[in-house]
Amino acid sequence: MIYDPSRANPLSGNPLKTRDDLAKAVIDLFKPLLPYFSEGGARVRLGAAGAIFDRAAADLEGFARPLWGIVPLAAGGGHFPHWDLYRQGLANGTNPAHPEYWGDLADRNQRLVELAAVGFALALVPEHIWEPLADNEKKTVSAYLVAARNLEFIDNNWKFFRVLIDLGLERVGVAFDHGKTVTYLDEAEAFDLGEGWYRDGPVRRVDHYIPFAMHFYGLIYAVLARGDEARKQRFRDRAQIFARDIRHWFGPDGAALAFGRSQTYRFAAGGFWGALAFAGLEALPWAEIKGYYMRHIRWWSALPIADRDGILSIGYGYPNLLMSESYNSPGSPYWALKFFLPLALPHDHPFWAAEEAPQPEFSEPVALKPAGMVVMHTPGNVVVLSSGQQHDKMRGANEKYSKFAYSTRYAFNIEADDRNFAAASFDGMLGLSDDGVHFRMRETLEEALIAGDRLYSRWRPWQDVSIETWLIPANPWHIRIHRITTPRALSTIEGGFAIERADFNADRSEQAEGRAVCNGQTDVSAIVDLSSRPRAGHTISAIPNTNLIHAKTLLPQLRGELGPGTTVLVTLAMALPSRENWAEALANPPASPDIDELERHFRENGVRVPAFDLEL
Repeated sequence: MIYDPSRANPLSGNPLKTRDDLAKAVIDLFKPLLPYFSEGGARVRLGAAGAIFDRAAADLEGFARPLWGIVPLAAGGGHFPHWDLYRQGLANGTNPAHPEYWGDLADRNQRLVELAAVGFALALVPEHIWEPLADNEKKTVSAYLVAARNLEFIDNNWKFFRVLIDLGLERVGVAFDHGKTVTYLDEAEAFDLGEGWYRDGPVRRVDHYIPFAMHFYGLIYAVLARGDEARKQRFRDRAQIFARDIRHWFGPDGAALAFGRSQTYRFAAGGFWGALAFAGLEALPWAEIKGYYMRHIRWWSALPIADRDGILSIGYGYPNLLMSESYNSPGSPYWALKFFLPLALPHDHPFWAAEEAPQPEFSEPVALKPAGMVVMHTPGNVVVLSSGQQHDKMRGANEKYSKFAYSTRYAFNIEADDRNFAAASFDGMLGLSDDGVHFRMRETLEEALIAGDRLYSRWRPWQDVSIETWLIPANPWHIRIHRITTPRALSTIEGGFAIERADFNADRSEQAEGRAVCNGQTDVSAIVDLSSRPRAGHTISAIPNTNLIHAKTLLPQLRGELGPGTTVLVTLAMALPSRENWAEALANPPASPDIDELERHFRENGVRVPAFDLEL
């Protein structure tokens, strides 16, 4: 029997058009987990891969994360037939005398993350998971949760986990110190960047944790918390503003922007749209919100995102440990079920009653100032230029945060071997090497500015090498200008967008001085050099399994050598679906900007990117 990738996805075959379709999706996603529940119901072990935390915490993750979808399903009147299993697991997992005990709690421990889902369940459906428990079981569960909420949580979106635990305890009548709740809420609000954006802690970056964590939990609080009306209104007001920006992180086909860490949470990225519905917040017309929401889950339904038995894999468009984080256990992907929050709403809610509206057209670039990003809507795709993001403390951080361009259609590659310069893809990046073997890319920044729809950054791949980069939208192209000052010779490789390879190696490529073009399975990717001394065009098949969406990709590159001194490189890059008029775009590239004019523009109009504007 030929392997059918559509079978490696519990969502496959579901039209995902209605509320009932989504209710079915929750059950279909949950069913493959049943064989992996332990005898006592408290542990769910889905694989042998490890994470930075212990196995008991990983097993708790497998138990708790499905609740993000199960709880809204039940709250909205849907039938979930396994509450007895969850009650048994909750009682046993919190009981130190039981062999399936989840383990002792500690500051900044993974268990604090997963217990937020338990708090959410107590707050929304206590009749299913709390009230049927025996009195001694309630004492055991509440003691474990109170002990957890009294500990220290990481200084980022984790602060909301204490808040969610507290919402659950309050709903079931367990006493605790509310002062700690207020403290964490105040500290979480201090991450506000303005214009609806937050930081995810004291860091120089914004990513999907802003919509699917900071706003998501804030809107849940706005619905479930008693009192605190002024704060709840602030959460609603910020989400209202933010919706107008975050819609530009979604393509016309429903794909979210592949950017930042924790990509294995997949359709959690669409949870923000569901949270707006849950909060009754019509930040955009309901039809538009529903369009973004439903297109997103349908996009995921067509990808092989699960293992053969239907368990969601660590990966993105397919199983792939290379792009995972150190904190991803086999149960981690089930945070994706946060997407299903609006199932808590009745059938006749305006969100469910609305007809889906398509994504509006945006003909001009859109600046997302707090994030240091400029967005271009191109045919079938959204391209995001970025200057102002950095993360230097995780694997693949350069690729996840510091590329020049990100895309909803083409995703990005992660380099598989930093000691193989010639085989690196450098999609959306400039790679440099001083020995022809090892290489550096943009990592951390010294400066990040935005001026209208133009971006600037200054960075150092080595301490004695300085690079200034300007990014300019020129739809469907974008322009990159690099002014490089180096005391020694360097080799350079700069990449365009990575596209899916064609079957049977039927790709067509063009390589010439100053230009390279790739024709792949369904798309065309091009890169052009406008430098005074053009680099050599080159096409490369990337190492397999390095792209987030496609297991096999190819991309165009420019390769060259730099001597000591100052050199200016000017690059054009674009990618379009093959069905579009890419040949016309290729025949009419934009002209090279005047660098003196660019510098004047930034002197007069440039402001520091708010996400970057933080002393570390």
